Amino acid sequence: MPAQLILFPVPVGNDNPSVVLPDYNRELLNTCTTFIVEDERTARRNLKRMGYTATTLDQVELLELNEHTLPTDIHSYLDAITLHNRNIGLMSDAGLPCVADPGNLITAEAQRLGIPVLPLVGPSSIMLALMASGFNGQNFAFNGYAPIKPRERDTLLKRLEVAIHRDNQTQIFIEAPYRNDKFLDYLAHQLQPITRICVAADLTLPTQYIRARLARQWLFDPPTLNKRPAIFLLYK
Repeated sequence: MPAQLILFPVPVGNDNPSVVLPDYNRELLNTCTTFIVEDERTARRNLKRMGYTATTLDQVELLELNEHTLPTDIHSYLDAITLHNRNIGLMSDAGLPCVADPGNLITAEAQRLGIPVLPLVGPSSIMLALMASGFNGQNFAFNGYAPIKPRERDTLLKRLEVAIHRDNQTQIFIEAPYRNDKFLDYLAHQLQPITRICVAADLTLPTQYIRARLARQWLFDPPTLNKRPAIFLLYK
């Protein structure tokens, strides 16, 4: 059987991996001794939690793929497959690889080389939040992080709010956890009062919080979101 690039989801919080990941994922995890990851330290922690036993965590080969990775480095990352016919695992720091994650660069290279790519089932905070929001799940856009510069952020928000009401399109954002409270306050003040905001924080964790309200309602009694991973969804 030809070797594959296997896309391994990881938990989106410090929860029990067995709650959000199938046993089959662990079986495939132990077919790999090379993993492409965002951060070595986080990857070792996730491998330990997910039941990795194929080799010791000190011996596993971890290749970092992040904003510091040079494009020329990526070409050699798949050598275990192309030269030695050994599976390689791709992991995000949290959730699904290649979704709000730089792993798509490796997946694109694998597709270019004709390497089989195997995506596995696991949690996506974006999809979980969309499912629970009650907003349109057939027409939506994930926008990543909103611009930090006020003028650029205001322009984007106005454009996307038009798409919400004109095109019936849900808009989805993430934010750095330490900016969550300010971002929610910004949305509550800048959006039309009739536009709805859903906040989904700590997904899959015991502290999970999911609430959809009109923008103006978030001005009163907002939750404390500082340092909590959160998804923000906007809809009419």
